[in-house]
Amino acid sequence: MHFQWDGEKLNMSQTTEKTIDIDRILRDKMGAKSRFVPGFLVSLLKRIIHQDEVNDFLWESRDKTGTAWLEECVRYLDMTLVVRGRENLPSPDDGRLYTFVSNHPLGGEDGVALGAIIGRHYDSRFRYLVNDLLMNLPGLAPLCIPINKTGSQARSFPAMVEAGFSSNNHMLMFPAGLCSRRKHGVVRDLPWRKTFISKSVEYQRDVVPIHFSGCNSGFFYRLANFSDRFLPFNLAMMFLVDEMYKNVHKTFTVTIGKPIAWQTFDKTKTPMEWADFVKNKVYSLA
Repeated sequence: MHFQWDGEKLNMSQTTEKTIDIDRILRDKMGAKSRFVPGFLVSLLKRIIHQDEVNDFLWESRDKTGTAWLEECVRYLDMTLVVRGRENLPSPDDGRLYTFVSNHPLGGEDGVALGAIIGRHYDSRFRYLVNDLLMNLPGLAPLCIPINKTGSQARSFPAMVEAGFSSNNHMLMFPAGLCSRRKHGVVRDLPWRKTFISKSVEYQRDVVPIHFSGCNSGFFYRLANFSDRFLPFNLAMMFLVDEMYKNVHKTFTVTIGKPIAWQTFDKTKTPMEWADFVKNKVYSLA
């Protein structure tokens, strides 16, 4: 894996068990009806999510967890990360806790890369709020507080957020929830949710804005826009792994802004307005 701090590059450097198994998932979700799913469709799903490649990687990296696993992911994807504003990362020894928030242009690599950077700086003392599907990744699970707002965990969402912010860990969040969309030729996040504002104020955590460069393919954005408009489910999410593999060997710029004091988020704006304020701060870093 390659990190480059303001111009100086630093180098770091056959599945026998299936972690990701489309056949099993279909059986679990559909029961006996799964046998009626056409074979060509099952094969297509396996190709879209790169089942064999992902399982190979998960098996080969099975001895790693947490930040070490994230760094192995960055190495595997051959990502070069150019990190700007490193000096804006608060000291890990200052005794305080922070909320790190970023745009979400890719939906996969950005989360992995930022976790590797934050995890290395803070000795893995951070947590993600993530979709509970990602809990199926053993190396990632120890760093996650699972969120599934559209499923059975919806009613538990406030409790899980509370658990994260009341812990002794920094929080790394993508307030848009979904990855960015392309509208009128511009790739930008959907509106940010206000949770990170209200909880950062409640727990007196300064907010550190981060901008991550990059974009997915034109196909992905067309599919996402179609799905958002016409379908009752997020079809584009199925293609995020495929987009990840399209982005191998690329260079991404991570720009870290100055921390914003939690006292900034006063009553002069609503939490939603403050969330939009921070979102604009993030994009101003680009």
